Amino acid sequence: MPFRFSDRSACQTLNGSINTMAVYDSVFSSLGLKDWCDSNGQDGPMSMADLMNQNTGAEDGAPVSAWDFPFPSMDALNDACGSFPQSRDLTKGLEEGFLGAKDSMSIVLDPLTQPLSWMLDGTLYAMLSTPWWIVIPLLLFVVKLVTQSWKLVAFVGVCLGGLAFIDHYEYAMQTLSIIFVCAFICVILGVPIGIAMSRSDTMQRLTVPVLDMLQTLPPFVYLIPLIFLFSVTESKLYGIAIILYAIVPVIRLTNLGIRLVDKDIIEAANAFGMTDRQKLYKVQVPLALPNIMAGVNQTIMMSLAMVVIASLVSAPGLGVLVLRGIRNLELGVGLVAGLGIVVLAVILDRVTKASLARIDSSRKD
Repeated sequence: MPFRFSDRSACQTLNGSINTMAVYDSVFSSLGLKDWCDSNGQDGPMSMADLMNQNTGAEDGAPVSAWDFPFPSMDALNDACGSFPQSRDLTKGLEEGFLGAKDSMSIVLDPLTQPLSWMLDGTLYAMLSTPWWIVIPLLLFVVKLVTQSWKLVAFVGVCLGGLAFIDHYEYAMQTLSIIFVCAFICVILGVPIGIAMSRSDTMQRLTVPVLDMLQTLPPFVYLIPLIFLFSVTESKLYGIAIILYAIVPVIRLTNLGIRLVDKDIIEAANAFGMTDRQKLYKVQVPLALPNIMAGVNQTIMMSLAMVVIASLVSAPGLGVLVLRGIRNLELGVGLVAGLGIVVLAVILDRVTKASLARIDSSRKD
């Protein structure tokens, strides 16, 4: 049979593996670890590399060019020393450790997170069981209350009416319900954490790395450990993922807003004999409110972004239609649902920014 190019490539790959073994085998031998390496797998079948080494007569000290010199990765070192762990041993150990602690973690986390499921399920039920002619006017009343703008009320009314006209009313209300609950919890938890960071440099040094990790971690990664901890049918699964993803801006901007309060104002408050609690609630928080509201705005936007991804783990709303369009290649369904999400994002952004502008104007007056 003629020698094919693919056979030549395979031999070159095996020879490269043999040379890699030769390079790092000498390293383990020089460190006195030869017996430790040979103690693993001596009674097992001979590896392909060892077999090729015998057939080709390659020696342990086979030269390796500088161009092909392998990086000392875990798998490369395992090729030379069978007792050295592989990279898959690292991931497998992490998974086994997480699964081993799963039951203990669930005993603690289930009671703590169960109220989140009740809040999400209750809000979804209330929004969907209440007639539209009550829900939409109530939402418009809230918009008028926080913005004092009839133009914005009309804009929100047209957008909600348009979503209802194309039969996306229930999906839109489901998405809004999840955002309301998760954003509310983010504010309830995030503002006190931001205040604590602003009052303690040690707290800030300890919290900033955690916030950096939460902010840079890919959204899909949030779902991996939660799927193992909670059932996919539980609302708290996607609720926790949304909260972890969206809570960072309100914490950061609360901390920043309080730290940016003018020092002269703080000195004046001290001169009037204010306590720390009085300075916080009567001086620092009111002056930092624009920054806090900006954090709330960003938290709402990030909650909306995560709701779409959370549809992978049974989160209801417009994200379900987007996921359906991707899975079934239904272009129209996915595009219309995506535009509906954009409409909700514009509504929430305009309302929060209008309320922020109102707070700024009232503070200046």
